[in-house]
Amino acid sequence: MAGFFARLKQGLSRTRQNVSGKVDELVSASPVVDDEFYEDLTDILILADVGVNAATQIVDAIKERAKREKVRDAVQVREMLRQELKERMDGGRPPLQWPMVMLVVGVNGVGKTTTIGKLALRFKNAQHGVLLAAADTFRAAAADQLQIWAERAGVPIVRHGEGADPAAVVFDAIRAAKARGAELLIIDTAGRLHNKKNLMDELEKITRIIKREYAEANLRSMLVVDATAGQNCLQQARMFKEVADINGVVLTKMDGTAKGGIAIAIQQELKLPVWYIGVGEGIDDLQAFDASDFVDAIL
Repeated sequence: MAGFFARLKQGLSRTRQNVSGKVDELVSASPVVDDEFYEDLTDILILADVGVNAATQIVDAIKERAKREKVRDAVQVREMLRQELKERMDGGRPPLQWPMVMLVVGVNGVGKTTTIGKLALRFKNAQHGVLLAAADTFRAAAADQLQIWAERAGVPIVRHGEGADPAAVVFDAIRAAKARGAELLIIDTAGRLHNKKNLMDELEKITRIIKREYAEANLRSMLVVDATAGQNCLQQARMFKEVADINGVVLTKMDGTAKGGIAIAIQQELKLPVWYIGVGEGIDDLQAFDASDFVDAIL
């Protein structure tokens, strides 16, 4: 488990320098807190992409608690920040229930296919039967990319030709999952956010087929976003939440950004729990999100 946390800490090193480093500088420069201290603390969180609203709410809550408990020591306020973040980030993850369908959505280029491959390997290694469905039939080579990941993870895949009806792929994949006794069906979908109407219609049709043909399955809709996109990633999450019934978020490329505070912004502003984070290129670098470990790794 130490190695697991060490990988997380290493993957979040740029965010930690941006948050912990600056908070420590602030604490050293202002051993006794005042209004300017709280303003500077808010700015640090905003610059880490926590977002203006979330950063203001977090600091206001800390300020209120410090006032109530008559705390003016900056070191103690730093610890209050850690506790406040942990409480706010701990959205929890529902227990795994089988059979399960993971409907994976997100714009192109965020690491959606890679995430699916890593999830497939993760659950296969946990002794669960996994099947992939290539329902992104719109983008050339999308199914080919998923095929490569299926082979890498050693799991079967259901795919049709380019331009096929995504719902038909899902229909066949559900039949295959039942026939094989697969516990987990992971469905890749097209990421055409610029045409929200088409995307909404497509996702609604797919969801309808899952609920009709596989009513006994536990359906999870997961949004994949690229953490390096910062506030743009929050906007993507907001738009997808409008068109799809999103349950949770996967944040990829956390190792490539100093603004990992976006995980806090998504959870605070959209009330969407972060379920997994990607902290490296390795196939086992997709980790289940743990609020306590995440905050310890950046602070």
